[in-house]
Amino acid sequence: MSAEGVAERLPRLLTLVPWLLARPGVPVAEAAAEFGISESQLRRDLELLWMCGLPGYGPGDLVDLSFEGDTVTVVYDAGLSRPLRLSGPEAATLAVALRALADAPGVVDTDAVQRALAKIEQASGRTDDPLSACSDGLSGTVAVGMGRTPGNARAEATVRDAVARHRALRLTYYSASRDAVGRRDVDPMRLMMVDGSTYLEAWCRRAEGVRMFRLDRVDDAETLDEPARPPADAELREVPADATGLLAPDEGRPLAALRLAPEARWVAEYYPMEDVVADDDGSARVRMRYDDRAWMVRLLLGLGDTVEVLWPPELAADRAARAREALAAYGVG
Repeated sequence: MSAEGVAERLPRLLTLVPWLLARPGVPVAEAAAEFGISESQLRRDLELLWMCGLPGYGPGDLVDLSFEGDTVTVVYDAGLSRPLRLSGPEAATLAVALRALADAPGVVDTDAVQRALAKIEQASGRTDDPLSACSDGLSGTVAVGMGRTPGNARAEATVRDAVARHRALRLTYYSASRDAVGRRDVDPMRLMMVDGSTYLEAWCRRAEGVRMFRLDRVDDAETLDEPARPPADAELREVPADATGLLAPDEGRPLAALRLAPEARWVAEYYPMEDVVADDDGSARVRMRYDDRAWMVRLLLGLGDTVEVLWPPELAADRAARAREALAAYGVG
């Protein structure tokens, strides 16, 4: 199917099922004329609908059609007869996937991806929309838990423009490992995808070295009135096959071993990890380095009982002590 065919065919397929449901036994010729396509194209659309449906994708999950002579009737609509209503987690998951797709090289229609993403974010930010009225609750934009705000999109566009035009940048950047926001003047070198996230690789003038900046942690970006001039000896990092070596933490920093419950698995995606081992119950054991003990304790407190400190015992003791202090402050305990 051509790129143009995808853009034209998908809306028609989504409209076709409810239209047919309202007209059981409609002649194929009439349906084709209504949608402005040939009968052979309509039959190809109907054959494709037979492969569409709900997870499981077996009998009783897929769209089912009945043909009698030259007429067609929808026997089972697989949910395509009603407007799409997403829970908060479902919308957030879809937004994550769309952002990754928008950043992936070779996407046929990035404008369509961006429009879909904008609709989801706009819907989730309105209290009168089904997305935000759902029982799961999704306040603000769909980007909850992704480190993004609406302002990040403008900053990301500035970064991409600077890379394309070889201009220096001033970044306002959040460092997750230090839990701090700072400004960096950088000379962009390239953009790259690592583990589903987009990074700017650039010469950092403050650190005097090549650094990786994750775009969804750039709070603001300003194009400087000067070209990007990384030193001649500044080398792009070699990309290993699995790309994990690019994000290897500094071995000189303290190390914690944690067990993450399934609902806390996002931590292993958001923060650089030295090791991630998935367990059969959906949890994961990870090894994570950090800069500041107080910051690490705050992170663990925020995660509550969804994370268990396996090592070092001192870190677990610090978290327990801080928890007792918090409870005492509220007269509990």
